[in-house]
Amino acid sequence: MPQRSLQITTPDGTAPATLFTPEGATPQSAIILYMDAFGPRPGLEAMAGRLAAMGHAVLLPDLFYRFGPYGPFDAATAFANPEVRAQLMGMIGKTTQAMTEADTGAFLDALTAAGVSGSVGTVGYCMGGARALTAAAAYPDRIVAAASIHGGHLAGDAPDSPHLRAGQIKGRVYVGCAGVDKSFPPEQSARLAQALRDAGVDHIIENYVGAEHGWAVPDHSVHNPAAAERHWLRLATFFGETL
Repeated sequence: MPQRSLQITTPDGTAPATLFTPEGATPQSAIILYMDAFGPRPGLEAMAGRLAAMGHAVLLPDLFYRFGPYGPFDAATAFANPEVRAQLMGMIGKTTQAMTEADTGAFLDALTAAGVSGSVGTVGYCMGGARALTAAAAYPDRIVAAASIHGGHLAGDAPDSPHLRAGQIKGRVYVGCAGVDKSFPPEQSARLAQALRDAGVDHIIENYVGAEHGWAVPDHSVHNPAAAERHWLRLATFFGETL
């Protein structure tokens, strides 16, 4: 897929990003892909390219830009190293939902500047899942579809938990859950479903039985090819119907 590097000015600095487009003219619809904990890398770039092949522009921004140069991290082994794990958890904790929400305004402006002025979808993996939903709540007039894939803490006790903002979402929501996931246990799934239903949000929450947190990402240690292909089919339908 054609791709080009961008430097996006945000309220806190400059976020590197890559814009992927299908062959031919730049489409009017776009998807923002919110990364997992290991940052942009070839595995996520391949996923962005696959989304672009569905006919959409795809923006893959670096949410950890505030820390300067870092990594690269090996998604298959990083959390097994105590020092690397501590670094990653610190970066996740210091990149708040509010920060990503503000960044998303800049991401949307960057898409418009690149000639993509139509409807936008979001998809996030792991830590990005909650951010994809938060973005839909924060920018409901532009973001018409939001997908969380094995996202964590979607309906927890934190004051910035996405389920608390369900009433602000106007678009459709798809949530693909890992079968066993301490960061998104069944009680959170039920709480999120209730919040979305009470808010009148068109949504699907689907359980991928036997898949572990991280299963959709190709370079992750728990990558599950069958579950990953199933999620690609779901995203093709979801974004095909909404964008």
